[in-house]
Amino acid sequence: MVLALIVLLVLGELQEALAQRGSPAARVVRLLRNYVAPVAALLVLVAQAEGAEVEASWSRIVATVLGFLVILVLINGLNVALFVTARKGSWRERLPSIFVDVGRFLLIVIAIAILFSWVWGADIGGLFTALGIGSIVIGLALQNAVGSVLSGLLLLFEQPFELGDHLEVGDVRGRVIEVNWRSVHIRTIGGVVIVPNAELAAASFANLSRKGGPYSACAMVQFATEDPPETVIRVMTNVAADLPMIVAGEQPSADAFAAGQYEITIPVATPSDEYGALSEFRRRLWYAARRAGLRLDRDYYVDYDSTDRRRAMLMRFCAALYCDPADLQQHVDRVRVERYVSGEKLQHIGEVPDGIRLIDSGTALMVVEAPGGVRVPVTELTRDEIVGLTSLTRQGINAAVYAMTEVTVLAVPVDVLDQLVASRPELARDFGREIDNRRRLVSEAFVKAGLALPPGQRTIAY
Repeated sequence: MVLALIVLLVLGELQEALAQRGSPAARVVRLLRNYVAPVAALLVLVAQAEGAEVEASWSRIVATVLGFLVILVLINGLNVALFVTARKGSWRERLPSIFVDVGRFLLIVIAIAILFSWVWGADIGGLFTALGIGSIVIGLALQNAVGSVLSGLLLLFEQPFELGDHLEVGDVRGRVIEVNWRSVHIRTIGGVVIVPNAELAAASFANLSRKGGPYSACAMVQFATEDPPETVIRVMTNVAADLPMIVAGEQPSADAFAAGQYEITIPVATPSDEYGALSEFRRRLWYAARRAGLRLDRDYYVDYDSTDRRRAMLMRFCAALYCDPADLQQHVDRVRVERYVSGEKLQHIGEVPDGIRLIDSGTALMVVEAPGGVRVPVTELTRDEIVGLTSLTRQGINAAVYAMTEVTVLAVPVDVLDQLVASRPELARDFGREIDNRRRLVSEAFVKAGLALPPGQRTIAY
């Protein structure tokens, strides 16, 4: 009795210590303290009361219960020691749970057989023989189904991919959304494709998520053979560099092929960004190619930037440019009508504008970057407002202007501005006042965002 109390006390203290540390072994110790130790003590008392006769019925019953509890403790202890505390990435952590379950079942069957053989004197030889023959018969009958399951279990154990990885299996490319014993479910653009594990195990496949660097989204683009390749490559790379999906610090590239074909390569974070990046690239390229006078997809339609449209827009902006309507004809062939799609930049940080752009329709957003890469929105630019005021002074700018909707502008090159300002000084004064106004808007935007202006420099936005 004293020994039992000491054992219970020691086990209780050990359980408390393990529970405070959050150890999974606390559960095993609790089984020992609450069940195994009391039943073992009961077995000793019953055996003594029956004259220490091992063959007594009550002794056998209590011994069987104790045996069950000991098996339970051993199985749980083994599970904690081998798998619950397994190190991340080790073979024990990667072992599929089905293997663990099958192993646990076999251990329980063997342990129970030994227990009944020891306590009740049962003959277990015939049981094991029957189990062996039955396993062979079942295995032969289900060899095809079992083969697929085993292939799946081997894939789960090897772990050449995980949930969320992107695989390329033959013509199937997509993201893994489910892995089970029989098959792998891959979500593609066209839907969910179910690939049997036996097919994956017997063939080669590519795990696009384990490339070791940015994933390359590639696409072929067709231009007219008359378009200068250098201009095409410059326009394509500039459009791709402004995409929000591109990996920071990486640069896109474009290559020319025969018959006006070009390939764009865009570094994106994951294969799941490929479709969105290429879709957005093609959308923006349509506008950028037409602004550059290129013939995307061999499209020779150039009627939008027509002489009549230029003349009509110059008439609208005559007052803003202090331009005499009688002098419009000399500027018609030197200005351009441009369109930008939402998300495109009308103005980049650090560039010297090649002229001004007067907004005819649409809305744009002026943004300044604060230290640390924080983007601070300053103001919206709408109809009749101007982008690129520093083109007169040939200064670089530290504000970007994004199109929020489709924006149509009249682009006036810097040489035309110089000619206008030379005879109309009031135009330069208007530009100066608007520059001061936008500088004030920048200061207010920083205050509203709770940020300090960069020290030691004038933060100017145009």
